[in-house]
Amino acid sequence: MSSPPWDYIAKLVCIGDSGCGKSSLTIRLCEGRFSAQHDVTIGVEFGSRIVPVGPPHSTPKPPQLASSQPAEHSGDSSADAPARKPEGLPTPRTTPKDKDQQDPPEQKHMKLSLWDTAGQETYKSVTRSYFRGASGALLVFDITRKQTFLHVTDWLNDLRQIAEPDIVVVLVGNKLDRASETPEGEEDDTAAASKSNGNPNRDDGKTGHRREVSRAEAEAWAKQNGVLHYVETSAKSGENVEAAFMNVAERIFENINAGKYDLNDRRSGVKGPGPGTAAARSVQLSNQKKAAAGGCC
Repeated sequence: MSSPPWDYIAKLVCIGDSGCGKSSLTIRLCEGRFSAQHDVTIGVEFGSRIVPVGPPHSTPKPPQLASSQPAEHSGDSSADAPARKPEGLPTPRTTPKDKDQQDPPEQKHMKLSLWDTAGQETYKSVTRSYFRGASGALLVFDITRKQTFLHVTDWLNDLRQIAEPDIVVVLVGNKLDRASETPEGEEDDTAAASKSNGNPNRDDGKTGHRREVSRAEAEAWAKQNGVLHYVETSAKSGENVEAAFMNVAERIFENINAGKYDLNDRRSGVKGPGPGTAAARSVQLSNQKKAAAGGCC
């Protein structure tokens, strides 16, 4: 049985303190599920997911033009409702394509090889070795534990000492679902404690809010340290999990097109088409057709 087609394979590492949800993020992306109970990662665990990169998938859709005609009455009183196409009219004929107009680009796919590393200090000397050959990294912290955010600078320094200079890093604030949870019977106590401690991030306008790191604080850190983006995720609900990984994948794809990787060098963290990919099979079929057209002699 052949493996699913991919055009590139990239090594990504998930790094950060223990208990930040790195394994849960990986499982959510690869298996689409959440497990409340997960054993502590020892060394490294692996996962993979094939995602589309580049156009047409990554091309933003053009905004719809506002119609000058009033919306038809159908029970929707919104003035912003889009105009509906009258029933019975044929579909407008598309403009013929010019001879010089190129076909839309073929969709490329990237296999993300995910390395979920242990966050405990005991295994830190071991996990550092897995940073080598990584083309992307998710630097994860828990937005409900300020201490995990304070440690991301150390993790980033370790990563940049060992990984390749062009490694793509995204800062991920996980456990967004907990940021709005209110413990039973603790609304007033938690809110009062937040105000008395003078910590504006503990409340954020919501009673019992557990957030300890504000979005503005994390975004400022990301900008100051040259990190690509800051994304807040919830492995439990799945919110923004794909977006976090896709941010890394799309930037790696841009770097591939810019020629920043040697696809034949394993240390670059990116590998080109292999014998089981669609690109390789298309070349193989093309050669077979040429051989058939030439006949035998």
